[in-house]
Amino acid sequence: MYFSKKAAEAVQEEQTDIWQCSTEGCPCWMRANFAFEETPDCPICQSSMIKDTRMLPTLSNISGKR
Repeated sequence: MYFSKKAAEAVQEEQTDIWQCSTEGCPCWMRANFAFEETPDCPICQSSMIKDTRMLPTLSNISGKR
């Protein structure tokens, strides 16, 4: 007998606003709608962060904050 796994559903992605660390070697980034501040500092190296966009899986932030 032959059993195969079901094909995994494709993950829906969308263009998402993010904050990205301005320091060249720092890999830190976060989704803009999950940030605690309007203009956050990098939690790893404390540098300023710049706004950018990425194609990311769709998530929803259901907190009442934003």
